[in-house]
Amino acid sequence: MSGPGGAAALRPGAAAVAFNLRLLRSKPLGAFGGVVFLAFLLCGAFAEVLAPYGANATDLALRLQGPSAAHPFGTDHLGRDLLSRVLLGAQLSMLVGASAAALATLISVALGVASGYFGGRIDMLIQRFVDAWMLFPDLLLLIAVISVVGPGMVQISIVLGLLYGIAGSRIVRGAVLSLRENMHVEAARSLGAGAGHIVVRHILPNIMPVLIVLFTTRVGAAILTEAGLSFLGLGVPPPAPTWGGMLSGPGRTYLYLGPWLALAPGLCLTLVVYAVNVYGDALRDLLDPRMRGVG
Repeated sequence: MSGPGGAAALRPGAAAVAFNLRLLRSKPLGAFGGVVFLAFLLCGAFAEVLAPYGANATDLALRLQGPSAAHPFGTDHLGRDLLSRVLLGAQLSMLVGASAAALATLISVALGVASGYFGGRIDMLIQRFVDAWMLFPDLLLLIAVISVVGPGMVQISIVLGLLYGIAGSRIVRGAVLSLRENMHVEAARSLGAGAGHIVVRHILPNIMPVLIVLFTTRVGAAILTEAGLSFLGLGVPPPAPTWGGMLSGPGRTYLYLGPWLALAPGLCLTLVVYAVNVYGDALRDLLDPRMRGVG
């Protein structure tokens, strides 16, 4: 017989199951997006196990072969298995997308909460810095910074985190401004609660729907941007397989001889970005009380 502690221990799991069931009933498209995104995450996490061949295992006798039982996605101009390269490319894309989005969300929270809650001179200084940062076109700024620091997964993740984090702080600031003057925040302040306590207990929990959507959209944007940089030759350097690099190199050169070279990474890129965006929107609708019953 389980006691109160055992019942309490089951509550998080039961709550998660109930939430996912509600997501499936009310937002089936969002649930589908979550399943697809989870599938890509698992493929990226276990890419070495799932890939039937090495990413750079070449066999010129098999070059530019179409999809078959041995090579479901076909082979490229060097006879490399395209399915293996797409799986290992998913690993790089998921790592860059998740790490860049996590860093961007942390930066957005730090700048947005400081600017929105404290206001005054702090708000003015932060917002003028954000204004100056947003004057530069994103792509030109990325190309300039990557050209200086060099291509690589870590460098790209940090640069994308800074790029999206500073710009996204405006969204967090707007949410904090709408909460700062609420009655429960005023009540906590009148009872002597410090700024740290108010931010942790009253501000951050109420902007979680905003942060969830911000994180999910940043994941998709970071994956797309990394693919764009790889397409331009500024992403993760070869021989590491990336979706953008596959589209830029053999995918473009041998497009007419082997259209599957561009279709496989292109469709994966489209599908994962669409899935993460619809999943983030569904989470926002369910977690934000103001959005319940809408749609």
